Amino acid sequence: MMNIAQYLDSTYLKTPAQSGLSDEETLQKDIELTQEAIDNGIFAVMIRPDYVSEIKKYIQERNSNVVVGTVIGFHEGTYSIDEKLTEATKAIADGADELDFVINYNAYLKGDVGLVKEEFVKCTKLCLQNHKIAKWIIEIAALTDEQIADLTKNISSWAEENFPENYLAKVFVKSSTGFYETTDGKPNGATFEGIKIMLDNAGRLPVKAAGGVRTPEDAEKMINLGVKRIGTSSALGLIKKQSGSEGY
Repeated sequence: MMNIAQYLDSTYLKTPAQSGLSDEETLQKDIELTQEAIDNGIFAVMIRPDYVSEIKKYIQERNSNVVVGTVIGFHEGTYSIDEKLTEATKAIADGADELDFVINYNAYLKGDVGLVKEEFVKCTKLCLQNHKIAKWIIEIAALTDEQIADLTKNISSWAEENFPENYLAKVFVKSSTGFYETTDGKPNGATFEGIKIMLDNAGRLPVKAAGGVRTPEDAEKMINLGVKRIGTSSALGLIKKQSGSEGY
């Protein structure tokens, strides 16, 4: 039987304003998520930057190997390069093991590929120099199939041009934030079709499917397609063979 837990990033990314919770209540949700990961062999927790320091401390006090991930430039991706570097530097100092950057897909759509490449290279370099994993969210719901392929291929090329081969496994391409608003009921997260396009164009870079993976069957299908990680707010349900009800 497949061990789904080792692929999962158990995710809670709502701000207090979005959830109606206080900072303290949000931290408590993150703690509960983390304990759930510790108890069930879930690979990582993915949380907002403000809570990384406390959660890292919580994990260390329990001698756990659960990985702490956070998001940078979230969720719009339009932060400047300096803003993303500043946010990433603080997250690294606070103990984040993995940083999931929202690529500036708006700049890409406007044709400013130079800016997108510059932010990719600078932010990825910061992560790799500090022995961290960098993941790049391309927000596939905002892109056509052709754009998904092109942007994924560009990221793969930029990684191969700028970083040693043995570092490429630490640079992911990721599907979605889960916060993009689509129309007509279209999915805003990972789809099998979108992930297949990413896998076909990612070269030697690993792919993370995020958003919309809500059943154990879907998770196993994604893994069998070739994804190395799955971001989900339904991690416990997936490993207990239940369908998730959360939106991500």
